[in-house]
Amino acid sequence: MPDTEHTRHLLRHWREAVPQDRLAHLIRDVARAQMRALQVKLAVHGVSFGHWTFLRILWIQDGLTQRELSDLAGVMEPTTFSAVKAMEAMGLIERRQLAGNRKNMHVFLLPAGRSLEKLLVPLAEEVNQTSVRGISERSVALIRKSLLSMIENLAAEEEAALGKPGSSVK
Repeated sequence: MPDTEHTRHLLRHWREAVPQDRLAHLIRDVARAQMRALQVKLAVHGVSFGHWTFLRILWIQDGLTQRELSDLAGVMEPTTFSAVKAMEAMGLIERRQLAGNRKNMHVFLLPAGRSLEKLLVPLAEEVNQTSVRGISERSVALIRKSLLSMIENLAAEEEAALGKPGSSVK
């Protein structure tokens, strides 16, 4: 199904078929639509969405272990290993061990990977701007605040379920 047809289907679903469906489904569909929009823009530059995820993390904190990279990306280590190998072959990153630590492989951006930040971040910002077009700044701020509160609520609930200290639900 082409993206525009898929989008029309989603809109019919949410506006006509089940306008009161669970909020989690709507959030998931918005996230998927944003990811698809960004994938199209990244593909023009030969970067997959999966690679984008790892690049974003490395632009903030270079030199992470593959395990740390997996944790921050929220993916399994084999997925990270495959992506890192591909990015290494593309000349975007390199893996190396640090002196005194022969156990862990650390992932470092190469100049080509670092330079993509200035090219790709504006594409993501453009997708964000497109997705909130026609929505007031005040509403966007409220949506952001609400989504952050939802994350906090779910984290507190998870901590409470796991019996972790400091796990009171707000």
